[in-house]
Amino acid sequence: MAGNDDAPIIGIDLGTTYCCVAFWQNGRVEIVPNEQGKRTTPSYVAFTDSKRLIGDAAKNQVARNPTNTVFDTKRLIGRRFTDESVQNDIKLWPFKVISGPGDKPTVAVQYRGKEKQFTAEEISSMLLIKMKEIAEAYLGTSIKDAVVTVPACSTDSQRQGTRDAGAIAGLNVIRIVPEPTAAAMAYGLDKRARFDDDYVLVFDLGGGTFDVSLLKIEDSVFEVLATAGDTHLGGEDFDNRMVNHFIREFKRKNKKDISDNPRALRRLRTACEKAKRTLSSTAQTTIEIDCLYEGIDFYSTITRAMFEELNMDLFRKCMEPVEMCLKDAEVDKSSVLDVVLVGGSSRIPRIQQLLQDFFGGKELCKSINPDEAVAYGAAVQGAILDWNCANSRIIEDLLLLDATPLSLGLETDGGAINVLIPKNSLIPIKKTVILSTDSDNQTSILIRVYEGEGTRTCDNHLLGEFEFCDIPPAPKGAPQITVDLDIDVDGILKVSAEDETTGQKKKIILNKRFYFTR
Repeated sequence: MAGNDDAPIIGIDLGTTYCCVAFWQNGRVEIVPNEQGKRTTPSYVAFTDSKRLIGDAAKNQVARNPTNTVFDTKRLIGRRFTDESVQNDIKLWPFKVISGPGDKPTVAVQYRGKEKQFTAEEISSMLLIKMKEIAEAYLGTSIKDAVVTVPACSTDSQRQGTRDAGAIAGLNVIRIVPEPTAAAMAYGLDKRARFDDDYVLVFDLGGGTFDVSLLKIEDSVFEVLATAGDTHLGGEDFDNRMVNHFIREFKRKNKKDISDNPRALRRLRTACEKAKRTLSSTAQTTIEIDCLYEGIDFYSTITRAMFEELNMDLFRKCMEPVEMCLKDAEVDKSSVLDVVLVGGSSRIPRIQQLLQDFFGGKELCKSINPDEAVAYGAAVQGAILDWNCANSRIIEDLLLLDATPLSLGLETDGGAINVLIPKNSLIPIKKTVILSTDSDNQTSILIRVYEGEGTRTCDNHLLGEFEFCDIPPAPKGAPQITVDLDIDVDGILKVSAEDETTGQKKKIILNKRFYFTR
């Protein structure tokens, strides 16, 4: 396939459960269908004795090959194996996850007769390669540049992990964009209206992550005022509640426990996913699975009311980030022009009702496709960055002002945090602090960088640490060590330190093992 310098910059929504790819052409966004003609592709990768399968082909064989079919990798990327959320997920997954170098979660599968181990970044890169190939087949040219989306509340390591996945896939990831921000751009183009300091709230509830972002839109300038959410809450958590409900029912009826049988669990989960979607449009549906376990057929019904009862605490939990977002931005809910629904789980009627009630009966904005809006917005951002599209009148004035979702700071005496960059600060941003020694003739300083909203280190996430050495002996307080925290447009942190006396410099960035590297 011939390369083409005029090839568009594609936008990729790398979702927990589905991926979507789009590009800008002839003044509009095109969502690219895969080889099955579907506009979204399952985020599944399967390994067999003879080949690797990605997307629909992988998901279609999952019941036959559950231990070697990998999904939900977005819930692993940028996390540690010992994280509580990872340990809880491992209990639900049929495939094996082990601790790799640097406490990195690593998937172990059987592939071509041998055990192979892959990091979450490597599995995600396979999905990105698939989306790249889908776009290349449609366009008939090679693609090298992409805008890739991440949850708005992603940590620094999760953003860096996504960029690493792109590099492994051979993509030049020119921008990392938060998913609700991308969706807001899709909303703005869909409206094609003049905005006058209007507040828009994006409610993005997907398969595995949940984000709420409040934006102020003035003409063509999209400014993120506040972001809140949960990188581990979504439709799959609602599925889990239903799966556990039917596991209990099967055990009650048949005196048998299917919870340790990967094939039975996979078939039940697939049926529950389908039932969940059906319950968004009907009041009741059935679960019918032949020979679910030890030759026993399973038949049951579930009502929308029962589904809501099983998940009501999670549904209510979705309202908390909405309140937090408005509070952080100091905006009253009555001032919000539109509440934009994004993500497949935003279709759930009870969630829509809770959201509508919170906003005093306000009609929710459902004009954009919740499954495609993020990729759509990513493609728009790609077009903005593409000189080939520079003269498009539709997008030439569009400007995105993003914000950091979490506070960043350094550890001080007694385990306290000195916040240098508060959450919801516009990015890119750079902040500087001067450190010194605590004792006479001290020749090194330990610099520890934290992320989070707690006042003490124990309540925050340690991004990394490094020792600034070779400080010339001097009385305490005399050395002047300048430390810069620099967040780029992708929300990725770089740290540098310099001894003002000697001119010695050290620059560090997070690497894939959560260490700092000089």
